Amino acid sequence: MKKVLKEVAGIDVAQKELVVSLGRLYENLDIEIISYKVFKNTENGIKYFIDWVASNSNNANSVRYVMEATGVYHEKLAYALDESGFDLSIVLPNKISNFFRTLDINTITDKTASQAIMRFGLERKLDNWNRPKEAYRQLKQLTRERDQIVDQRSMVKNQLHAEKAEAVPNERSLKRIAERIKFLNGQEKEIKMDIATLLKDYPDIMERVKNICTIPGVGELTAVIVLAETNGFELIRNKKQLTGYAGLDVREKQSGTSVKGKPRISKKGNRHLRKSLHLPSLSSVKYNKSHRDLYARIVAKSGIKMKALIAVQRKMLELIFVVDKNKTRFDNDHQQKRTLDANAESILLQTSL
Repeated sequence: MKKVLKEVAGIDVAQKELVVSLGRLYENLDIEIISYKVFKNTENGIKYFIDWVASNSNNANSVRYVMEATGVYHEKLAYALDESGFDLSIVLPNKISNFFRTLDINTITDKTASQAIMRFGLERKLDNWNRPKEAYRQLKQLTRERDQIVDQRSMVKNQLHAEKAEAVPNERSLKRIAERIKFLNGQEKEIKMDIATLLKDYPDIMERVKNICTIPGVGELTAVIVLAETNGFELIRNKKQLTGYAGLDVREKQSGTSVKGKPRISKKGNRHLRKSLHLPSLSSVKYNKSHRDLYARIVAKSGIKMKALIAVQRKMLELIFVVDKNKTRFDNDHQQKRTLDANAESILLQTSL
């Protein structure tokens, strides 16, 4: 009988259901799909799912559960598996989609997606997922709530502008819209106060936020969002992994001379991270010389301002990561010196050639 090296439950998570494929990897590297089933994404459905895995696996405690990060729909299952002490890995969607292309699968369904996730878990060595620390979980909830309120306020302000543009504006409508804006402003203020209170309870996080805020263009809210969305960079090992997590990694399709697509960012990552860096990147272009030079260079070459801004956002995110990991404050003079040294080295190399 062949020895089983690993068992994995690949889970394609949706809002209302969990599509699961259970598989094994044998010592001769053969992969076998043991079973497939669909469960409701509810507390009872998760319980039935765990019992089903136990009854179909060799050793329920050694099974690794693998799923994609799908907004908030995967969190209920992730918390339940973590509380039960199972090995769990949560993978970015772009990694699964890239792996999917390597498989001989022509039809994309929930079933084939769960099988691809299962195979990914069997073939790769994955890190265990750890639930976010309580402080970062609360900060993430608060910053996301604020983001929703800001979006709602923008929509209401647009309504106010449209109403005022009417030939004969309705005064009562204008009053109600103004009251809604005032209400949303008050809610945003409350959230900011909650964030400030929470940071006071966690001096270590407050110190990290202060260090990050020394970077030109980065404010307290941006620093909090980045730390909250990455769980304090808990599982981030390097800058490349971080940009991939944010969906700021560049994707380019090129083959021979006939196929040459434009490089684009994947956007298959945390959209809250990307959104939080937009306004800071505009400020950084003004006050950070290296970012201003980067922006000018890309605009001069491509003529696309948004492309240059995205490059600045990626550099800002990497800089936040470095400053936080080094537990130090941003030194603009040091960065400019490094830039000058790099330029001098480049000139010397060109001269020697």
